[in-house]
Amino acid sequence: MTAILILFMFVAFVGIDFLVRTSLRKLRDSQDRAAREAVLATSLKLDFTHEAKSLKRVEVPNPRARVLAVDDEGVVLDSFRRILVLENFSVDTVEHGPEALGLVQRNDYDFVFTDLKMPDMDGVEVVKAVKHLRPDIDVVVITGYGSIETAVQTLQQGACEYVQKPFTADELGEFARKLLIKRQARIAAAQRPTVRVVTPEMAEVVPANEFCIPGGAFLSTGHAWVRLEPEGQVRIGIDDFIRKALGTVTEVILPERGRTIRQGEALFTLKGTAGSVQVASPLSGKVKHDNTGLQSDPNEVTQSPYDRGWVCLLAPSDLATELSTLKIGNPVIGWYQDEIARFRSEDGPLAAGVLNWTDFQQKFLNPKA
Repeated sequence: MTAILILFMFVAFVGIDFLVRTSLRKLRDSQDRAAREAVLATSLKLDFTHEAKSLKRVEVPNPRARVLAVDDEGVVLDSFRRILVLENFSVDTVEHGPEALGLVQRNDYDFVFTDLKMPDMDGVEVVKAVKHLRPDIDVVVITGYGSIETAVQTLQQGACEYVQKPFTADELGEFARKLLIKRQARIAAAQRPTVRVVTPEMAEVVPANEFCIPGGAFLSTGHAWVRLEPEGQVRIGIDDFIRKALGTVTEVILPERGRTIRQGEALFTLKGTAGSVQVASPLSGKVKHDNTGLQSDPNEVTQSPYDRGWVCLLAPSDLATELSTLKIGNPVIGWYQDEIARFRSEDGPLAAGVLNWTDFQQKFLNPKA
């Protein structure tokens, strides 16, 4: 009986805690919305005609993004302000294209929404001018049903998307949130990633958003690392670039012991649920030993790429000549950042949103047949 009572009290406590947290969250959301509504009502009474004759501005604290909307229909601009301000965007609106271009030159915006058909300057001209003045701003075209074809054509002029009117508050709010997510993802991808030189053990604890290269080891352009061993042999494995690109590896096909291989030829194969890749040998020589532990636990190759996940030992046949073709130390960082940017580019192996293993091998690993 006591146990049932304790269990009942525990369940009751969890339920009450959940209700309190939910109520507090709803209260905070309601207070935030009320604050933004107050800002909306107050800001529209301020005079910004010294910047642009028809300018109306609503600025919220800590906005998710800053938006400029241009449309010759006041009712459309009213909708933009009301909807986007409540979504926590700061919003400027004007009724003429030339006014918008003047504001773009003086202010920092994340997005410009422009109507397609306006009397003094149409949306196509606004798109061209904004992308010329500020290529970093995302331009969205506002269009009616009959102008969708022209709106699609503006994508070739630099517009990132178009939105069809009339729209509901939910539709515009969801559209704006998706635009912001895409923009943030693109900016993050364009930033130069952090690349650090680390000890073999440190590779296991480096944050997922950083890249690491092994101190004291050489790297090939095919992203295999080489560490010189005291006996004159070299230890070989995959680098952090391959590890983060592939994710989970389900099987490692090790090279045959005693096999003689030339630099650039396929040395070993990594398999995953979505495909497989061959990694090129960074040096010429004879395979002397392999890491048989990877056959029972292939995850080691990605969990500990510079330590327990080594793949094989090679007796090099032309070390003095071929070592000069490899990279080592701090100079590797710039090359690594360029490789990551190329990997993330629009024509990279991630273009479809999922890694194309064949494309990845051809563009970054490129082993000879």
